[in-house]
Amino acid sequence: MNPALFDLSALPDKAPEYDLTELFEAGCHFGHQVEKWNPKMKKFIFTQKGGVHIFDLEQTAAQLKTAYNAAYALGKNGKNLIVVGTKRQARDTVTTTCTENGVMYIASRWLGGLMTNWDQVKKSLTRMTEIENGLKNGKFDHYTKYERLQLEKEQGRLERFFNGIRELKQMPDALFIIDVRKEKNVINEANSMGVFTIGLVDSNSDPTKVDLAIPANDDGQKSLELIIKAVVDGYVAGKLDLN
Repeated sequence: MNPALFDLSALPDKAPEYDLTELFEAGCHFGHQVEKWNPKMKKFIFTQKGGVHIFDLEQTAAQLKTAYNAAYALGKNGKNLIVVGTKRQARDTVTTTCTENGVMYIASRWLGGLMTNWDQVKKSLTRMTEIENGLKNGKFDHYTKYERLQLEKEQGRLERFFNGIRELKQMPDALFIIDVRKEKNVINEANSMGVFTIGLVDSNSDPTKVDLAIPANDDGQKSLELIIKAVVDGYVAGKLDLN
């Protein structure tokens, strides 16, 4: 964890006001079944209904504003942010939202070592670009059909894992993690390297594992779309105001 990257109480106030009705209609208030909860989420829980925890949307809105402002500060200060969302429900939204806004992302599978073994990741990114360019400019035209096929397979494999971070030139400064329970390996690696983390945290997760928790439904499509868009919007707005 790297709370030193920001004084969260002194972030620029750039976030819009998030309408509680909009959050409610997106289903952001739904947590998991009561018996699956993590007691560390107690402060974010408003009540329970039908055996399901219900989030306090005033706190969700407040945390979302802070996350927007943190993302804005990252962008404005030229810091790298990667959105990590590999769960089935989040992949398409992460890929589409980040691609449309020029934000780096990982939606296929987290490759352990992205931060702890950065030198190897750099080699993979370089290799992906070399094959891509070589296939386009004719560098491999003298290869046999089988050799070209193997290169294309290697390229496809590299793109599946690294396409969303092809512009990454150094270890990331921050991660926005969708479902901190599922992505525990990501969080452990980030914390070991002092990388700042924003997390979408459902009622079955530990909010203390990330530097900034957004308490909300991390399974519902509309909830995912709203939360992901908010943080990405903050980062893009900051990049437009780059120092």
